[in-house]
Order: sequence, then C-alpha cells, then structure tokens
Amino acid sequence: MTDDATTTQGGIQSLLDIMRQLRDPDSGCPWDLKQNFHTIVPYTIEETYELADAIAAEDFSQIRDELGDVLFQVVFYAQMASEQALFTFEDVVDGIAEKLRRRHPHVFAATDRQSVSAGEVKERWEQIKGEERQQKNQQGTLDDIPTALPALSRSQKLQKRAARVGFDWSELDAVREKVDEELGELAEAVSEGDSAAIESEVGDIFLAMVNLARHLGVDAEAALRHANRRFEDRFRLMETAAEREGSHLGEESLERLEERWQTAKRELADSASAPD
Repeated sequence: MTDDATTTQGGIQSLLDIMRQLRDPDSGCPWDLKQNFHTIVPYTIEETYELADAIAAEDFSQIRDELGDVLFQVVFYAQMASEQALFTFEDVVDGIAEKLRRRHPHVFAATDRQSVSAGEVKERWEQIKGEERQQKNQQGTLDDIPTALPALSRSQKLQKRAARVGFDWSELDAVREKVDEELGELAEAVSEGDSAAIESEVGDIFLAMVNLARHLGVDAEAALRHANRRFEDRFRLMETAAEREGSHLGEESLERLEERWQTAKRELADSASAPD
C-alpha cells in the first residue's frame, strides 16, 4: 500500500471514529443522537446544493470543504445503519466499487476490453442499469427516478426515459409547437378565471419547456440556475446604482426600474466580454 493510500485510509478511519463518538449513547452529542434517516435528509440536500454553488463559483477551497460535508453525510447514514445492523460504511464502499466495475466492463473485464467511444459507454451504461432495474423488479420505464429530485431535473429525466421507448417527437419544430399549444391553453384558462386549470397549464408549460431544453441539449435545471444568478447579479447592480444616486428601488417608477435593468445587463455583458 502506498503512503497516499495509507494516509487516505487513516483519514477515513478517523472520520468514522469521530462519527461513532458523536453517536455514543453515553458520551455522544445530544443533537447527533436525536437524528435518524429522515431528519438528516434536509441537511444532505442542503450540503449537495452548497457543493453545487461552490463548483459554479469555481471556488476550489470551498469545493474541498463542501465535499467533506457531503462525505460526512454518507458517514452519518452509515453509522445509523450500522447501529441497526442494516449495513456498514464498508458495505457502502464495496457496493459502489462493485457497481462501477460492473458498469465498466470495457475497463475491468479482461474478456471485454476494447476501444469504445464515450457514446457507446453511455449506451452500455444505460443498458446495464436497465438490467439492474429488472433484477430489482422495477419493470416500469419510469421506475427508480427519485421523487425527491428538483422538479426540473426530474421532469427532464422522466421525458428522457419515456423517449427511450419512442414516446417523443422526432423534430424540434414539433416540440416548439407543443410549447405554443400549452401557452394557448394557459391563456384560455386565465380568461376563464379557473385557478385549478391555470396551475395545471403552468405545469404543462414547464414540462414542455423542459422537453424543449432536452431536445436542444440543454440541462434545464442548470439553465434556470444560471438565469437565477444573472437575475441576482443584475438586480444587485440596480440596487447599488440607486443607492449611489441617493435613491431606493421601491420609490422608483417601473419605467425607471426597466432603465436600470437594461443598464445592468449592458454593464455585466461588457464586463464579461472585456479582456483579462
């Protein structure tokens, strides 16, 4: 075993020991002892989003810290499972290692090593995942897509999975027409004042737009996340400009706010295109 491997193993063991101490019935932390699988889930989701934010900001010091927080979540679940004799941290590691070997036969299977493209690897990956779903008695096309995923991400996965069995448009124009159709149905629901229908049609528009994003090769969740960030950046510039002039956004007309918005857009665009 190399020195790096020994150090890594020692670090992981230290983390496992800390977690066991935190959950010790006699000397552990009261908060950690109160937790269970369900109460920890919100923290797991929060830590994952914090990691995504750090990656988006390309803050590698923060990425390192957030990866540690995510790893701690894994260790926490494994410790609680171990206490109930369900599985251990070692079982988790062995399980993912075996899964990766199984899903990469072109790398790990001596009889199946061959030169393959990234597209072929992805196709084989999905084929193997399909076989695994059958072994778990998950027969439906949409089985095993987590319900806790963010709505846009889950919508994209649902429609991608449905497309595998032919439930999809072959032409981009048809996808765009579906968006227009849903917008028309929303307008009709609004004119009728039907709040339930309005909510339903808004949902259908989101669904259609996610499908359009998928056909364009765009990750809908990432696209909206980036749009949110642009909105934040522009709005903060508007606030800063107003404060500099001794004004406040809440006291200005909509026309003036729109002028500030367009100015902020130009400033950010100019900043992004300026040479380093």
